[in-house]
Amino acid sequence: MKTVTLTYPLTGNEDQIPVQRQIVAIGQFDGLHLGHVSVIQHAIELGRSQGLPVAVLTFYPHPKEVMGKGDYEGYLTPLRDKEQILEQLGIDYLYVVEFTSAFSKVLPSDFVNGMLVPLKVATAVIGFDFRFGFMGEGTPEAIGPLSGGSIAVETIPAFLLDGEKVGSSGIRIALKAGDAEKAQRWLGRPYRVRGTVVGGDKRGRTIGFPTANVAPSGPYVLPAKGVYAVRFGLKDEIFEGVMNVGVKPTFTDGKVKPTFETHLFDFDRSIYDEKVWMDFVRFIRPERKFSGIDELVAQIAKDAEEARAILKG
Repeated sequence: MKTVTLTYPLTGNEDQIPVQRQIVAIGQFDGLHLGHVSVIQHAIELGRSQGLPVAVLTFYPHPKEVMGKGDYEGYLTPLRDKEQILEQLGIDYLYVVEFTSAFSKVLPSDFVNGMLVPLKVATAVIGFDFRFGFMGEGTPEAIGPLSGGSIAVETIPAFLLDGEKVGSSGIRIALKAGDAEKAQRWLGRPYRVRGTVVGGDKRGRTIGFPTANVAPSGPYVLPAKGVYAVRFGLKDEIFEGVMNVGVKPTFTDGKVKPTFETHLFDFDRSIYDEKVWMDFVRFIRPERKFSGIDELVAQIAKDAEEARAILKG
């Protein structure tokens, strides 16, 4: 997969654009959940049947981040994560359109003729709720006429799971509520946070539960504070553990930045500065303040036992 960064209008990028027409799935696609995947897989099937390359066109930064409105509190899939998942799906090109305040004011007709037509879009594949252009005035039905009939449009209906429409907002709500299992069902995979192992206060090893303190590599959505059963990836190895997301209220005043601290089972290695990932499997309990070290240690032991049982199943 080739990733191409684009700015509006499409000038100066012509050498990176395919000479033939292409099928393009368009959307923000934060999370790349089952609904997004249904749109993208339809584009892939269409492209393969017509012998055309398949691309995804997305926007970065997130429009809500740029405009400072809505429920934006981080990404479900920062750009690097999005690239990796799309490559695994079999996409040929990823077009990342730079979203700016000025770009938010581009009229729907200008977006179509200044971006989609120069990209030689044969068919735009989009979700039922996709809107584009200034104030979201552009609708799926408008793309064909605005392009002078050069672009066909296929709109994919909502993806329903247990009678609910799968969406990024719902996944964010689930994570904020500690419902890692619902987030996993809607994503089609566990919620994953990538980062680097950094030095911590090393208190864990003094109480018999050493932890890997991970600094996230991007502005991820922060799940509910508390304890989780997790899987932990290090290069080609996968480990199991119990992780606390929070501010360690037993030892702090609660005003510090939340941390990701994982106790890995049957693990005794130094992994400082290593790139890792953490999959949230299940929420065990909320974070709480303990009366002292002994109570904390007893609870961590119980959490670890419960996490082992969860991950074994």
